[in-house]
Amino acid sequence: MSDDSFIREVDEELRQDRMRDLWKRYGSLLIGAAILVVLATAGWRGWQYYAERRAAQAGDAFLAAIELSGQGKHDEAIAALDELAARAHGAYPALARLRVAAELAAKGDDAAALQAYDAIAADTSVDETFRSVARLRAGLIAVGVESYDQARARLEPLAAAGVYYRHVAREALGLAALAAGDDRAALGWFQAIADDADAGADIRSRAAIMLDLLAGRGVSRSG
Repeated sequence: MSDDSFIREVDEELRQDRMRDLWKRYGSLLIGAAILVVLATAGWRGWQYYAERRAAQAGDAFLAAIELSGQGKHDEAIAALDELAARAHGAYPALARLRVAAELAAKGDDAAALQAYDAIAADTSVDETFRSVARLRAGLIAVGVESYDQARARLEPLAAAGVYYRHVAREALGLAALAAGDDRAALGWFQAIADDADAGADIRSRAAIMLDLLAGRGVSRSG
């Protein structure tokens, strides 16, 4: 046997001895760690399945409530949505509450709808996106049932430059100003839409019609 072969065999024996020693010392820990990894993975998979199933059930319940609404069964839809808001998780409670407010408006109960939207808008536990939607919808209802000043207080923050819903808010404010007989204020809101390059073609077209109407009354930017 050559010296190299002998050295390799000795090295191999030493490595095996070290592995046996390490296994005797830490084998149980390694097995325990492996079991923990398996259990953690199984637990995570189980939680994912549970969460997905729960979300699917909430989605089905929401769609069922929408179907009731489509059939004109607003009270039944509201009852189903109230239950969903109380029991569901994730975004569904906020969606259900927004839909309840919409159902109240569809029933013609504007006061209750306003109260429901205001409650969502004031709830800091609700995602800001849903709160903004609630503010906008409350403002749109307010245009028909509250004074111009009250509607303006609701909608003016949403009509500011850079706000996502500003075009809808400005149009509603313009219509509210017209209804209140404040043509100059209406001109300002419709002109803000016409001057905003980010406004959609449809809403700019409607704004242009209203500006023409105001011009026919002798109310214009230069007037």
